[in-house]
Amino acid sequence: MGRFYITTPIYYVNDAPHVGHAYCTVNADSLARWHRLVGDETKFLTGTDEHGQKVADAAAKNEMSPQAWTDQTSARFREAWDALGISYDDFIRTTEPRHYESVQKFLSTIHDNGYIYKDTYKGLYCVSCEDYFTIESSVDGRCPIHGRALIEMEEENWFFKLSAFEDRLISYYEEHPGFVTPETKRNEALSFIKGGLRDISITRTSISWGVPVPWDANHVFYVWYDALINYLTGIGYGRNDEEVVRWWPSSHHLIGKEIIRFHCVWWPAMCMAAGLEPPSHVQVHGWLLVGGQKLSKTMAAEGAVRLTDISPVVLTSEYGVDPIRYYLLRETSLGNDGEFSLEGITQRYNTDLANNLGNLVARVTTIVATKCDGIGPVPRSDSSLRPLAEEALVNAAGAWERFSPQSALEATWGLIGATNAYLEQHAPWKMEPGDALQGVIGDALEAIRLVAVLASPAMPEVCREIWRRIGLSGSPDAELFESSAVWGRYRGSTSIVRGAPLFPRIASDQ
Repeated sequence: MGRFYITTPIYYVNDAPHVGHAYCTVNADSLARWHRLVGDETKFLTGTDEHGQKVADAAAKNEMSPQAWTDQTSARFREAWDALGISYDDFIRTTEPRHYESVQKFLSTIHDNGYIYKDTYKGLYCVSCEDYFTIESSVDGRCPIHGRALIEMEEENWFFKLSAFEDRLISYYEEHPGFVTPETKRNEALSFIKGGLRDISITRTSISWGVPVPWDANHVFYVWYDALINYLTGIGYGRNDEEVVRWWPSSHHLIGKEIIRFHCVWWPAMCMAAGLEPPSHVQVHGWLLVGGQKLSKTMAAEGAVRLTDISPVVLTSEYGVDPIRYYLLRETSLGNDGEFSLEGITQRYNTDLANNLGNLVARVTTIVATKCDGIGPVPRSDSSLRPLAEEALVNAAGAWERFSPQSALEATWGLIGATNAYLEQHAPWKMEPGDALQGVIGDALEAIRLVAVLASPAMPEVCREIWRRIGLSGSPDAELFESSAVWGRYRGSTSIVRGAPLFPRIASDQ
């Protein structure tokens, strides 16, 4: 038993929740659910980033105060995460008083430690990124990310002495090889550090919508520095030091590759400047790229033509919650870029879910109903399925532990495939009632039980329904993995429930 603190980036309220946000959040949720399953004390934090010039401009455009605007737009993320069954323990908003308190305490500590000073900044600025660029890092004076013309700005700012941490960061990376994963992203961050670090501006005087600087009333903190500190706000920094000591050594940030510089360079340096160790681990994921051309009528009506146009709420209403969760986790390895397409969802749904898992549950419960008087038989200790199940348990558990939901599900579906092959080999639908039939079906029921345990972090609702159908009370995540993920725990002698197809096939042209 251990402790596991996982965070997503906090999402910018001017964006509508989309599939890219859902990909990160579902991965984080599945990892949190896994660690709860194995008995780790777990905390899962997500939320919204609500300060900055873009938010103030959008509020003014909509004739609302920034606070009223963020109240409205932040709620969209809660709605999306509710639709996806996200089990966060805390949803932070950067406009909350607790966050102001943590930000001011953290950055005042850095200031008092001598790592913040005042100077004048002149350079190129992207409003969309809320970030400065050098002429060398721009593309002909345009933002390399958004392609928009950069604005030349000059203003008095407070600066963080990032340059003072170049050697310490390099040493930290060398001493903690698993700090950033995958290794390609670790190398990218380390290369940036070794290329030389410049001090960075952390305040603004040109805007007022931000956390006030406690030692200079004319400044507010730049949105990125305010946002990064949310990971400490969520565990009580500046309010409950015992909670920080308790959770911070077990902290894991799940982030997209576009924000490596902020999380893998600036943030660990800021922690060092404040007298804290950096977070224990940063897991970087890739981007989902739009593939396929087909859109459902609903999505076409919504005008969905890009990944950022596709709402998780619309997706779950059309395909179901757990099928979307499964697709996001199974289709792309965490750390790599992947393709998102509606055709891909349909293929995974019909093949992996309907044909493999759904058909397995249906054929076994049907045979129990027709040949076993509706009562599930017990598995055999010497079943040929047992070593395959035990291998799947080891492989899936190892994959969940190393932040690889895709591999965990691959191992789980390997057991589903092995069980279907086992049934094809023995053809229980042709067997007469008796001990031989009872043994084959008991083995299959035990394999299904273990599948429900292994898949529950990814598809919690479906796995609870499978649990119910094979005659078990409670849910697959109600017991600790260590005690439930053992061959032979299906006791049998319980009534099996036949039901409608778990995954009714969907037309390929949907």
